[in-house]
Amino acid sequence: MSLNVNDQLHVLYDLLSEHSEECCGSVSECQQIKRIVHSIMANHSIDNEQLLQLLPEIYNYGRQGELVQNLDEHITLNQQNIKNWVNVIHTTT
Repeated sequence: MSLNVNDQLHVLYDLLSEHSEECCGSVSECQQIKRIVHSIMANHSIDNEQLLQLLPEIYNYGRQGELVQNLDEHITLNQQNIKNWVNVIHTTT
């Protein structure tokens, strides 16, 4: 069973919220963020322009999270961005 875009946004929201609240995460979570965002962008079913503009940033966050030496530091450095993304996703769903 595949997830629809709304389901994907909820999962993305949960992952990013957890990163924001706990200031830690895992490489597999970053990979999942990247896969979800890629799928959402490929689907072309998002109408929210603000979210559409943020999706590449969120994708890059996930991609960089896979590669960094210190993931917790990466999350901490992106705290403000993550909070913004979570707010935009929340208003979209």
